[in-house]
Amino acid sequence: MNALILIAEDDSEIADIIRAYLEREGFRTVHAPDGRIAVDLHHALKPDLILLDASMPRMDGWEVLSAVRRSSTTPVIMVTALDQDIDKVQALRIGADDYVVKPFNVVEVVARTKAVLRRTAGGRAGGVLRAGPLEIDQEAHEVRKIEADDSVTRLALTLTEFRLLVHLAKNPHRVFSRGELVDACLPGGDALDRTVDSHVSKLRRKLAQAGLADMPDGIRGVGYRLMPS
Repeated sequence: MNALILIAEDDSEIADIIRAYLEREGFRTVHAPDGRIAVDLHHALKPDLILLDASMPRMDGWEVLSAVRRSSTTPVIMVTALDQDIDKVQALRIGADDYVVKPFNVVEVVARTKAVLRRTAGGRAGGVLRAGPLEIDQEAHEVRKIEADDSVTRLALTLTEFRLLVHLAKNPHRVFSRGELVDACLPGGDALDRTVDSHVSKLRRKLAQAGLADMPDGIRGVGYRLMPS
């Protein structure tokens, strides 16, 4: 079934234009004219992606994004007239996957929608990944370490840390370059290599606290793998 896109936009004319272009490309769409309805539709319909305006009645886009991130990893593209760097940083910090500034080219919005869906498809796929003593439940967004006595230790990871771990665990012995990890796991298209290093460092610290030292494994001048061969 074609992907369902939730358009959270209080300007009905803009929403209609976005909807027409998306449906012409084969997407299904649903429109939320305010933030509260957007949260309700997200909960009820489980859309594949949200196009989210920052300035909406009842709940603004930041509140909607925070509410969505408390319960899911649904990809979110902020679509807003706010064009300051601080606004973009705030959106990405809360968990947006991309950011489009109004006025925009609708063709670009559709292209970014397709790109984000491609980039996040693996992280939304169902099933449990296993790497050593780790179990990564992609549907439940849960990471567990199975102890020697079969007891379970659960790890609390941020969205980006979880995406990194999922991507590395799919090929645990392969070395991924920083650029590959940016493209696959980090929101926005302009993240820097040092941003990857920061997220990996935090992930490594949490894994070490659970008794999993030296994961992910850094390869100087190349990138990262989850564990040595």
